[in-house]
Parts: sequence; C-alpha cells; structure tokens
Amino acid sequence: MQLSISLAPKRFAENKYSKWASIKHDKAKNDAARSKQRVLLTRDITVAVKLSGPDPNMNPRLALALTTAKKSAVPKTAIEAAIARGQGLSTTGAALESLVLEAILPPSVATIIECQTDNKLRALADLRLLVKEAGGQVSTVGFMFEKKGRIIMRKKEGIGMDEVLEPALDAGVQDVHEDEEGRVLLFTEPAQTKTIAESLAKELDMEIEESEIIYDPNEDTKVEVNDEEAAAKLSNFLDDLQEVQGIQGVYMNWTKGESIPAELWEELRGKVAV
Repeated sequence: MQLSISLAPKRFAENKYSKWASIKHDKAKNDAARSKQRVLLTRDITVAVKLSGPDPNMNPRLALALTTAKKSAVPKTAIEAAIARGQGLSTTGAALESLVLEAILPPSVATIIECQTDNKLRALADLRLLVKEAGGQVSTVGFMFEKKGRIIMRKKEGIGMDEVLEPALDAGVQDVHEDEEGRVLLFTEPAQTKTIAESLAKELDMEIEESEIIYDPNEDTKVEVNDEEAAAKLSNFLDDLQEVQGIQGVYMNWTKGESIPAELWEELRGKVAV
C-alpha cells in the first residue's frame, strides 16, 4: 500500500500568506509615500503664508500650493492647520510656541528638532519618546551647529551667478552658491534674513522659495553613516517625526559613508532640512 500525501493545501496556505504579506508591504509603502507627500504639500502652504500672507487672492504662490494640495486629496483640516502655522497660530487661533529639542541618535548623529506647538509639554514628551524608541538620547548638541539664515531663490532665465554675487555681498550675505537645481542659496546672519531676502528679491527680480533660520552642522563634527541598518533606522525615525504636528525642521550632522547607496542617501537627505 502506497501512502500519498497532498501538499496542495499547504502550498495554497503559503501562497495565500505570501500574497497577503505582499499586499500589506505594498500598502505600507504607499501609505508612507502619501504621508510624505502630504507633509511636503502642507509645508509648501506654510512657507507661502509666511512669505506673503494667508490670502490666496494676494499670494499666487499660496494659491498654487492650495490647488496642488486639494488635487492631491490633502485633508481640509491639514490645509487649515498649515495656513494657521504660517501665521504662527494653532487651528483654534492660539499663538504657537517654539520648541527646540537636541539629541544624539545612533550612530552618534547629533540632531536638532524644531517644533511649533500650542502645548509644549505634550510636544516635548512626544519627541522624547520618539528619540528613546529610536535608541537615542536627549543631549546638548547645539555647539556642533552654527545658526544661520538661509535664503533660497529661483533665478530667472538669462541671469548668471556673476550678476547675483555683487548685490548679494553688498546686502551683507555671508556665503552664496548655486545648487544642482540651478537655485541660488544665500547664507546670512539670522537677524538679517528676512530683510536681505526681500531686498534681493526686489533688486534681482527673483522669486523667494524659502527664507528661514537653520542649524548648519560644523564640518569637523560630522559623523559618517556607513551602516545600511543604521541608515534605515534613521529613516524610520524621520518618518515618525513627519507624523508629529508642528515639526518645522530637522538638522543632523551626518555625512554619507562609502557603503551607503546613493539612492538611499538622497532619500534620507530629503527628510531633513540640511
């Protein structure tokens, strides 16, 4: 007598599990992409309001940002919160307070997190918890960075960097260069940022994309990230931060190690302010 054992049910179960796991993975990936897009779109709204006010009829950049956000199905509550943040207010109209948290994250990456909130104690507790869950600890790291004003402007066609340099130096800009997208990056004393941005925009007839205060890491303190697992953990931490309402900027003193793929590094850099 020959014993026959059917493996079909087992194979069916394995295939079913594999398909379910794949669906869950794809859904998580798509959800993360949508979340990131929502963060970027609401940030564009906040920046537009900060630069030119909350009235889209008087602020073409805000009008475009609102249209893009609505087409991308950004929730109305998120749009309203972004407009309010641009005015330094919560959705209830209460004034927002600024909060800065400094921390060290594996592998010894100094991190500064800026947040605007109407409840500093709650926000501080939330941020501390995220740092702890990422294997980091709250620590003083501000001395590893230099506080600067950063202005990003879009050149009009036909305008070269030579035409930008002299007016920029005369205005008090400390450093200026062109990025890979052809935008002009200008660095100033923090207190002069807004004045210089408005002056140069008018003189050079260029659009201001960003005008903000940042924390620029000192070159001699930068830490190489060489481990892909560590890079993935940092990426997850930054994704979690994006879910915290009121995050204004994240600054890290990291630099790319040789073993980190360029694509992964660009993805990481896209999640921080510097």
